[in-house]
Amino acid sequence: EEDDGQNLWSTILSEVSTHSRSKLPSGKNVLVMGEVGSGKTTLVAKLQGVEEYMKGRGLEYLYFSVHDDDIDDHTRCNAWVLDGDLYHKGLQGVAVPVDAIGSTLLLITVDMSRPWNALDSLQKWAAVAREHVDKLRVTPETLRELEHRLVKQFQEYTEPGSGEDGTPQRRSEDEESVLLPLGDNTLTHNLGIPVVVVCTKCDAISTLEKEHDYRDEHLDFIQSHIRRFCLQYGASLVYTSVKEMKNLDVLYKYLVHRLYGFPFHCPAQVVERDAVFIPSGWDNEKKISILHENFQTLKTDDNFEEIIIKPPVRKIVHEKEIQAEDDQVFLVKLQSLLAKQPTVTAGRPVDTTNRPPSGSPRTSNRSAAANVANAMPQSGQTSEGVLANFFNSLLTKKAGTGGPGTPGGGNNTPGTVRKSGSKLGLSDVQAELDRISSRETDSDVSNANETSAADGQDT
Repeated sequence: EEDDGQNLWSTILSEVSTHSRSKLPSGKNVLVMGEVGSGKTTLVAKLQGVEEYMKGRGLEYLYFSVHDDDIDDHTRCNAWVLDGDLYHKGLQGVAVPVDAIGSTLLLITVDMSRPWNALDSLQKWAAVAREHVDKLRVTPETLRELEHRLVKQFQEYTEPGSGEDGTPQRRSEDEESVLLPLGDNTLTHNLGIPVVVVCTKCDAISTLEKEHDYRDEHLDFIQSHIRRFCLQYGASLVYTSVKEMKNLDVLYKYLVHRLYGFPFHCPAQVVERDAVFIPSGWDNEKKISILHENFQTLKTDDNFEEIIIKPPVRKIVHEKEIQAEDDQVFLVKLQSLLAKQPTVTAGRPVDTTNRPPSGSPRTSNRSAAANVANAMPQSGQTSEGVLANFFNSLLTKKAGTGGPGTPGGGNNTPGTVRKSGSKLGLSDVQAELDRISSRETDSDVSNANETSAADGQDT
């Protein structure tokens, strides 16, 4: 019985020691890069399970929890979000120091609402990561070991679901010793750290089709170029949508699988164009060439920038809202404008030219009185004469004269001015009015003569 008790305690102590050694490692890092507005912070916040968050500048720190049900242990995975402005690229040293490069995964986001920037963005951020790794001055032995580990992981990939219960079928010892060689364009740019390319905002694909006339061959063309880039860096590819919560769980499980070695049973998905998932080690040039079979107007060797063109920016013209001013303010402005205009004298213009005196002064005064009498309508003057004078003055202004008419022998009727381009109807009206005016003038002259004769008899 004592031996059995000692064996029991030995078993318990060994289990405790094994459990303590199998704890989840801490200090794992995910470095997130991408353009401004590509959804980096939003993506990590969703992985963390946070609904409300604040975006920062430079280098943001977030995390997401990792829990292992088998050993009942949990830890936190550090998530460093680098600003999309290249001015802050030097902050990578804070997130990934030289002693943490072996426990770091690089995640590059691509905004699928702007696919024309996809290839340039991938190449730019991959170059930034390459520059940072070179500046860390990792020893050649360590860097070679990291690169070899990445190649081995790529070659040892097996498709989930090939075994029972959806688990990967284990290789035999002979199969594990024989690894297939890499393709021509596979892992030609080995950074030594795992790379995951995440295409965000994939719900915008339907918008590209409606507004920018994107067809299936355009989407396949974009996917083929992204997959070629992933093949060169040994990267995985995940299409996600935070808005529709698409493939976020797949991304989380895959990150935990690559960093902590958790089992992963999700196969590659290439059927749904907005939910593509290609793990590292699955893809090759032959599988990418399947996309080229759907090309109708495009060619495989077409330049990406010439096919996927940035659409022209449509300027939205906003109609300016007109604010109606107050009635009293409008009337005051109108009054000031009217006060500035010169006053116009209504009726016939009066001849104010000075004539040399002829005869006696009394005759001259009577002649001036006669002119005033002719200018002003008299009580005995007929309505026909008044109308003639009114329309005559209007026609005189219409013809382009602004001064008084030509005086002649006590008659103050304005002279007729005819333009070369005036219409015939205007001349006929003018002639008729002149005839009426002359008839009235003759009667006025005869009355004036009778009055002067009577004055001579009185003297």
